[in-house]
This record gives sequence, C-alpha cells and structure tokens, in this order.
Amino acid sequence: MVTPGMGCPNQATPEQVAEATVTVLARTVPPAVVGITFLSGGQSEEHASRNLNAINKFDNGGRKPWALSFSYGRALQASVLKAWQGKQENVKAAQNELQKRAYANHMACLGQYDGKIEGASAGDSLFVANHQY
Repeated sequence: MVTPGMGCPNQATPEQVAEATVTVLARTVPPAVVGITFLSGGQSEEHASRNLNAINKFDNGGRKPWALSFSYGRALQASVLKAWQGKQENVKAAQNELQKRAYANHMACLGQYDGKIEGASAGDSLFVANHQY
C-alpha cells in the first residue's frame, strides 16, 4: 500500500493511495500472482479500511488481476483490546468489536465499505515510531 510517511505534513486521500498503489502494482507485479495482502503499517483501523476500499474500487482499465486483501494485526486488534481491557465481563463487547472490524475489511475487499462502522479505537493512530518486526 503506497502511503506517505506518518510524519509527512501532506497526507494522501484514500483515492490518492489507491491510484499510487494500483499503479505501482500494475507496473511491477505479474498477473500470475494470485493475490496481494496489505499490512496496516500503523494506520488507524479506519484509515486502513478506507484505503483498502479505495484500492479495490479504483478503476485502472481492468488491470487488477489479483485479489487485493488485508493481513492487518494492529488495525484489527486495537478496538478489540480497548473494549476487552483484560476483563471477562468485556469479552462479548470485544467480540463485537472484532466482528465490526472484520466486516468493515471484508466490505473493503469488495470495494463496498461505506465508512460507517464505528469502533472503540477506529480513528486512533496505531503508528509506532521506529517499529521493528
């Protein structure tokens, strides 16, 4: 996913992310590749979902032969962990948060996410400076 760095003062719109990402993929990834999964890379849950949605909606003349999906960690877990707080009585709320984020990203994979799914941490930045895997 082509996004400006988190410190960049000019953040891109989801449509700009989509255009840059699909352009790079079309120029460099062979059509024989079955699919591409994106990491959230410190984006908020909502930004990651909106960018994935825009990528899947982007029309580049039919040159997107791959499935474009997600392999988010932090962007699936942040609202879940915030709702759960390690307490047994919050398990159902945490499960509901996970279902909401999974559904949002499922719809984004189809290019049909409307951005109307609120989460406990959906808009919170998940960026960690100098994060290492």
